[in-house]
Amino acid sequence: METKKMKDTRVVQTDQVLINDLNNYHSLFGGVLMKKMDGCATLSARRLSRVKECVTASTDSVHFIAPIRQSDSVCIESFVTYTGTSSMEIFCKVIAEDLDTGERRFAATAFFTFVAIGPDKKPVQVPKVEPESAEEQFLYETSSERVKIRDLKRQQNKELISNISLEKPWD
Repeated sequence: METKKMKDTRVVQTDQVLINDLNNYHSLFGGVLMKKMDGCATLSARRLSRVKECVTASTDSVHFIAPIRQSDSVCIESFVTYTGTSSMEIFCKVIAEDLDTGERRFAATAFFTFVAIGPDKKPVQVPKVEPESAEEQFLYETSSERVKIRDLKRQQNKELISNISLEKPWD
């Protein structure tokens, strides 16, 4: 399977902030932003894998850095930074731009893990990625540590699930 350039998985989506997407602090709801990020990351995953289905396996390291206001545009950039056999780590950065002043600021960052799914609903192999820019190189070189942390968290979650109840709390 051929290796693909990270830049070939890059997706950039820019949108305005609408009043219905604001919380009571007059900033963008975190859940609305996460939905937008997940959608952008999905496209990056599909650009790499070229399959119809890529599912979100995990979301980690979501950091809300600065609020996004109604006077801002929100720009989400995503690209694949690392691949396993069928899994893909996708980095999302969110930049808010004040449309009145032109000031740009980091609003959020996140890492998503996606899995490519074949027609038989089983994971399929994905190509490796190759970094080119300094930003891509940094994310690629630091991915092994994030993979270790994710593996540890997955094990911790298995232990958690084995020790919690499915019983209805009201019975």
